[in-house]
Amino acid sequence: MRLCAALLLFTAPGIAQTEKGVPEEWDVRTMVQNLKTQAQHIKPVLDQIQPETWVSKGAPTAYIAQWKSASAELGYLLQSSDAFSKQPDRLPLALDTYFRMQSTDAMLGSLIQGIRKYQNPAVADLIQGIVNENSGNRDRLREYIRELATEKEQEFQIADKEAQRCRGSLMRQSSVNKSSGTKGTSK
Repeated sequence: MRLCAALLLFTAPGIAQTEKGVPEEWDVRTMVQNLKTQAQHIKPVLDQIQPETWVSKGAPTAYIAQWKSASAELGYLLQSSDAFSKQPDRLPLALDTYFRMQSTDAMLGSLIQGIRKYQNPAVADLIQGIVNENSGNRDRLREYIRELATEKEQEFQIADKEAQRCRGSLMRQSSVNKSSGTKGTSK
């Protein structure tokens, strides 16, 4: 029984590491740092936006809420990327960072239209350029998530097979002990 537990704990991660298609931790940390750096470039530009003044130019007041939401979402993206860079092998953190990035990009996309129309087209182009520059990081992050999910699934399958084998072995051992009339003893 102890042998099965030891095999379950040590075999699956060892096999998964030798067949690994996932980038090394330092590569992932570099990718996340690049993503974060690009996202940080948006903050000072976003701070220059004044959607309150757009209302007098005929803009809907919804732009004010969008601007606040985009600023908040950018902050959440930076927080999630910090957590992700500390534990790059955690799929939930990778997904959170990716979804935060998508959400930030979507909010900025809508806000860029307002900036272009009601404030300054050059500022809108600047934000759009920063978002576009980060698209390579977004694509690499998406691919990393796909690879990491595949690796985690393979690890689970190996662990599940080993657990099934161990259960079968224990069941056979229990059956042999019962049929021979001896009590099962644990070694």
